[in-house]
Amino acid sequence: MGPGGQDTRYAQASAAHAPAIARLARAVEANPEQARDLEQEIHVALWRSFARFDGACAVSTWVYRVAHNVAASHVARSSRRAKLVGLDAADALLAADDPEAEVGQAQLLARLNALIRALEPPDRQVILLYLEGLDAASIADVTGIARGTVSVKVHRIKALLARRFRSEEQA
Repeated sequence: MGPGGQDTRYAQASAAHAPAIARLARAVEANPEQARDLEQEIHVALWRSFARFDGACAVSTWVYRVAHNVAASHVARSSRRAKLVGLDAADALLAADDPEAEVGQAQLLARLNALIRALEPPDRQVILLYLEGLDAASIADVTGIARGTVSVKVHRIKALLARRFRSEEQA
């Protein structure tokens, strides 16, 4: 692929997936300015990556793979400063009192994103891709996690989130 092909491929992929990339950046990074930086970092990596794109997978799979690799690197850098928790420990976090229980939809989404950010990177990647509408096979292609494991992780994370939001409704 020539340089023009790289630009064209990036432009088409960016037009189709920019909103998903922005959502991923906001879900991964709580600080709005750093989320915008991450989003730009993903776009730069995506443009560079199209020089190596051989068409062996769908463009959407390629975009998600690049985006999640950049996001994972961002999280790895950030995790040196923050403490991340596994699914079992995240469940305990959800049991704590939350003064934002009576807030509107925007605050619920912010809390959901915060919970997702607290998950370990593989779990975070799986649920973010699931929320983008990818099926287990596609998520497995992007993350390299076995398809069955992806299904189990999605089920466990959904159950965790359902428990959290159900308990808020009862409070």
